[in-house]
Amino acid sequence: MDFLLLYLYVVLLLSPALVQGQQTYVANHQLDCYNNAFNETTKGFLCNGVQSSCQSYLTFRSMPPYNSPVLIAYLLGVPQSATRIASINNLSSDTATIPTNTQVVVPVNCSCYARQYYQHNSTYQLKDKSETYFSVANNTYQGLTTCQSLMSQNPYGDRNLSLGLTLQIPLRCACPTSNQNASGINHLLTYMVTWGDSISSIAQLFGVDKQRVLDANKLSSSNIIFPFTPILVPLPTEPTKIEQPSAAPPPAAPSPQTPNVSVGGSSDHKALYVGVGIGAAFLILLFAAFGFLFWHRKSRKQQKPVSTSEPETLPSVSTDFTVLPVSNNKSWSLSSHDARYAIESLTVYKYEDLQVATGYFAQANLIKGSVYRGSFKGDTAAVKVVKGDVSSEINILKMINHSNVIRLSGFCLHEGNTYLVYEYADNGSLTDWLHSNNIYRILAWKQRVRIAYDVADALNYLHNYTNPSYIHKNLKTSNILLDANLRAKVANFGLARTLENGQDGGLQLTRHVVGTQGYLAPEYIENGVITPKLDVFAFGVVMLELLSGKEAAATAIDKIAGDDLLSVMIMRVLEGDNVREKLSAFLDPCLRDEYPLDLAFSMAQLAKSCVEHDLNTRPSMPQVFMMLSKILSSSLDWDPSDELNRSRSIDSGR
Repeated sequence: MDFLLLYLYVVLLLSPALVQGQQTYVANHQLDCYNNAFNETTKGFLCNGVQSSCQSYLTFRSMPPYNSPVLIAYLLGVPQSATRIASINNLSSDTATIPTNTQVVVPVNCSCYARQYYQHNSTYQLKDKSETYFSVANNTYQGLTTCQSLMSQNPYGDRNLSLGLTLQIPLRCACPTSNQNASGINHLLTYMVTWGDSISSIAQLFGVDKQRVLDANKLSSSNIIFPFTPILVPLPTEPTKIEQPSAAPPPAAPSPQTPNVSVGGSSDHKALYVGVGIGAAFLILLFAAFGFLFWHRKSRKQQKPVSTSEPETLPSVSTDFTVLPVSNNKSWSLSSHDARYAIESLTVYKYEDLQVATGYFAQANLIKGSVYRGSFKGDTAAVKVVKGDVSSEINILKMINHSNVIRLSGFCLHEGNTYLVYEYADNGSLTDWLHSNNIYRILAWKQRVRIAYDVADALNYLHNYTNPSYIHKNLKTSNILLDANLRAKVANFGLARTLENGQDGGLQLTRHVVGTQGYLAPEYIENGVITPKLDVFAFGVVMLELLSGKEAAATAIDKIAGDDLLSVMIMRVLEGDNVREKLSAFLDPCLRDEYPLDLAFSMAQLAKSCVEHDLNTRPSMPQVFMMLSKILSSSLDWDPSDELNRSRSIDSGR
């Protein structure tokens, strides 16, 4: 009995602290990806609030390329909130550039996942073959998620990640408990700790009581807090722009090991310094290990042949220009830097290998133009024969790694010709599907929206996620290839331009205007102006082709009707009266009314905005991609029977 009374006394004594505590602080356990001892802490905040979902907030430090409201919104899975992010953070527009390392408040809808963890869900497509669950969690998302939660909520093993995979990203957020609500707390904000932070400084930053912050994270004043970890901040009202107290140094990647630190210390500043010191020591060890690994891999790589198809051995590069040896003693020049990079990243094929792969360039293997189908040890590839210097295209494609951009695997130089070896697109070009009148090649509505989404993803990547950025400059349906799953891949970078840093809005001028009628933007035709909006215009035309099945430049029948270009035709379709009827007549008859008219209207409006005469009124590719994401999501949820029932209800109501 005495023992029972003592137990009840202890429970009553401790219950206020337990009730007040919202979530357990993750400490540095999120860095130890394979330690299951901290599963509950590292996999998310527990669903212990009053509501199953609520309005919550995250903080994110602006870092290129995520340095505008729209790009941050896209990364964090709230594309519809870009304007609100700009408003909360007192920014001029949703495309305004945010200074590096500025803390940005991001509103998210926080929901209980699997009745276990609060989270806001986003998605992320792997953009580099070196990315891991650890790097995505701690570098890309700055600690807003953990490698443990990524591993538990994605079907891919940590050793099976590959370029182009789309990961589910559970971002850490939480809803207030009943006690927090009773004490006036209406929102919880997930704040990422950085260098120099303490619980006191975090509380002061948001104008809240320090003890409330401690309680919300089940901390005491003696606990250590670490950089790159999330702290919940209880707020009575919605947050506003965070006023930066001082410029903090940019965050660095944390060590992937959890330091063995005992909790203690007389102040939270001292505790943070201890954590930072230990973290820095591990960071140094991490860099040393990476340096050794990089040196070891590089030395092994130099010992291996460049290609499994026995490519030619190239001499070391030591002069300003190196002549690459080719068959029959013919040669072609690349700069020493180009040659070195090509050797390291691309396969250099023997001409004899290409002859065997293509059946000696047999007519039966001719795909179109000068492109042949080839087989390399059972793998199909496309071999393109090009006359002259194509080093520019090689230099661009060797730098690009995206699932919606055609991959260049290697090349061969022979008798003045360059043979480019690309990945093979089983279903040919988009032109073949839209304009061939082949009854076996008809794209359904969802397939068309998915293709538009893929192309937008590729252009968004080229404009914003490569260094340097690129303008394709020759986008058209014949340069969009479709793989076995009808996923789009942008090809033909022969006219692509580099956007050098520091150029005013990416603007360039040229006197040499080249391209295909119907896809060329007015400012380019009239004044030779080259900006990323040139690709936006061409993409708008591609969307119109997907919608209508018509060609970019008018056929003879369309010319009789007075519509020369699709970019002009859509203006007449969407203006004036009877827009619904005009749009229905404009859409591809091959769709046979099996499409959601409302979404078709949204896509047509987006295409119209892309082909506006004034380049300044056209949206940017991030904006286009964000809008297409919404259209695609709604299209995937659309059921053809819904449209049939709607049509019947309209008919019966007449």
